[in-house]
Amino acid sequence: MLKDKYEAVVVAGGEYPTAPIALKILHEAPYVVCCDGAADTYISRGGVPDAIVGDGDSISVCNRERYADRLHIFAEQETNDQTKAMRFLHQMGKRHIAIVGATGGREDHTLGNISLLVEYARMGCCVHLYTDHGVFIPCRDTVTLPSHPGQQLSIFSITAHGFRATGLRYPLYDFTNWWQGTLNECTADQFTIHAQGEYLLFLNYFTP
Repeated sequence: MLKDKYEAVVVAGGEYPTAPIALKILHEAPYVVCCDGAADTYISRGGVPDAIVGDGDSISVCNRERYADRLHIFAEQETNDQTKAMRFLHQMGKRHIAIVGATGGREDHTLGNISLLVEYARMGCCVHLYTDHGVFIPCRDTVTLPSHPGQQLSIFSITAHGFRATGLRYPLYDFTNWWQGTLNECTADQFTIHAQGEYLLFLNYFTP
């Protein structure tokens, strides 16, 4: 389920990534879409976006003119720029997508960006959101993922029930609050979560 290569990477409008894993994914991306609030930062660091997507209210006048050929303005306010970028890629037929720069800054924006992963999964996308500490993965039903003994992970139920797992230190149950599935730990080279419904995983980057 975790991929070394993605069809595209979205640079969202939170804090620019600093984690080596997130930066590697961004630098190796075959196609980069910047939310318009992130375009200036990406360009200032030497990047050349393949597309800039958003409502157009955050990009500088200079870069708006310089990259007018790849600027895609969607003025409607029912969705945020991250979702506009995901829909843009979905319409292109791209399904395996990484998101970086979606956390940091305002906490309500961070929570919104993370929760939207479930919506993208419902669109048929395999999407992973990389932070400076780990990766968020939207999941449905039974999932098996590679891991390392001692690697930390958290589980956030959206619509799921019937939780049980192998390869985790602490037993699972049907959570009624987000904190209840946090701070678990992998005990093997892979783990399996059994459930029915949707949930989010946060898998911490492993440091021996």
